Amino acid sequence: MKISEIRDILKAEVLSGHNNLDQNVAGGGGADLMEDVLAAVAKGSVILTGLTTEQVIRTARIAGVAVVVFVRGKRPNARVIEMAQSFDLPVLLTHYSLFVACGRLYMDGLRGLDGSW
Repeated sequence: MKISEIRDILKAEVLSGHNNLDQNVAGGGGADLMEDVLAAVAKGSVILTGLTTEQVIRTARIAGVAVVVFVRGKRPNARVIEMAQSFDLPVLLTHYSLFVACGRLYMDGLRGLDGSW
């Protein structure tokens, strides 16, 4: 699934990484604990989270995440967006809850990080 498809499915706003929307995503998951992201994330995946801190962007970079999606309409501050831009990391913002956003992506065929369908 391409990042542009994730944007469309989640009716999301692109905050960063406008030039990377054609990049493919391998799988996805939702987490608010960044240690869970580091333990379970697959390189090239999408992470959905309600946290809007710089730590999310740093963790995504270390883990090789393809795109971060902030849920519940929680807009990160300018410093977080600037950090994502400096890493050329796509960041999206959706008004869906974490549960609904993950469900919508799953129903459209995105597999979980554990490979399950």
